[in-house]
Order: sequence, then C-alpha cells, then structure tokens
Amino acid sequence: MTWEQFFLGCFTFGFVFSLIGFLAGSAHLHFHMGHGHVHAGSGGVSKFNFGTIAAFLTWFGGAGYIMSSWGRIGLALILTVAVAVGLVGAVIIFIFVARIVAPGDIPLDPADYRIVGALGKVSCPVLLRGTGEMIFVQQGRRSAVPIRSESGSPIPTGKEVVVTRFENGIAYVREWEELTA
Repeated sequence: MTWEQFFLGCFTFGFVFSLIGFLAGSAHLHFHMGHGHVHAGSGGVSKFNFGTIAAFLTWFGGAGYIMSSWGRIGLALILTVAVAVGLVGAVIIFIFVARIVAPGDIPLDPADYRIVGALGKVSCPVLLRGTGEMIFVQQGRRSAVPIRSESGSPIPTGKEVVVTRFENGIAYVREWEELTA
C-alpha cells in the first residue's frame, strides 16, 4: 500500500461516514456506535465524537492525498500538514455543532416521563382481572398504555383513572372518583 492509497482510504472512509452521519441526522435515524467518548467540550458537546473524527479523517486524507501526489515533498512534511489540516476540519465541525446545533438540545428529565401519577381516560374497558387501555397526555402528546385495575375490578370506557404503579409495561390504576371521595 502506498501513502497515496492510505490517504485516499482515509478520505473515502471519513467522507462516507460524514455523509452517513449527515443523512442519518436529516432522516432522524439514530445509530448507537458505542459510548467511549470524552465529554470535555462546550455546552456538553464532546470534542471527540463521530462527526469530528469523520471530519478529521476526511480533511487529513484529502490533504495528504493531494500533497503525496505532488511528488517531491517529504513524508514528514506531508503528515504534519495533513494532521494540521485534519485538525482544522475537525475544529470547524466541532464549533459548528457546539455553537449552532447543540444549544437547542435540552437535557431530558426522567421526571417528565414518569407515568405513575398520570391522569387519563379509559379507552378500552378493563374487564374483571383483565387488561384495558388508557389514553393520557404526557409532554404535550397523547399516549396510550395498557392498564389493569389495582383492585382487579372492571373499569368501563370513559372513566378517569390515575396510575398508581407501573410494572412490566402495564400501568395499575384506580378510578379518579375513588381517590377523591
């Protein structure tokens, strides 16, 4: 393998993964490629993330390929310039993400997604010791969850219920009237 092939491989690999990352973000696809990154950036953005590494490889490979095809330049100079150009590319991507993309991110609060205590209406009746369904609003969206009566008694459609516990994907509920009486 020649140095030109090495640099071209780095460029191709970085470009393809940059493109995949961009398209996945545009299509709202999520890839979990490991959790070994360092959080030492601006606003909680990691300096060593998928985008900056792909940008480094793209710019490093492109600069190295161009310089190695010139001929009479020493390998040490080519590697030094290629690393410098790669770092500039990675810094540009990092600054873009940290200053423009990431400030809109809000950390999720698990308390906002707790179902215990949620008030909803029965949409499918709960039969004696059976399972039904309730519709409720959480974070501004309508959601549905399978429910069972806490006491095992039937609950008709349209009744307001409150979730008292949540186990194995099923919410156990009591009627609102029962709790307020």
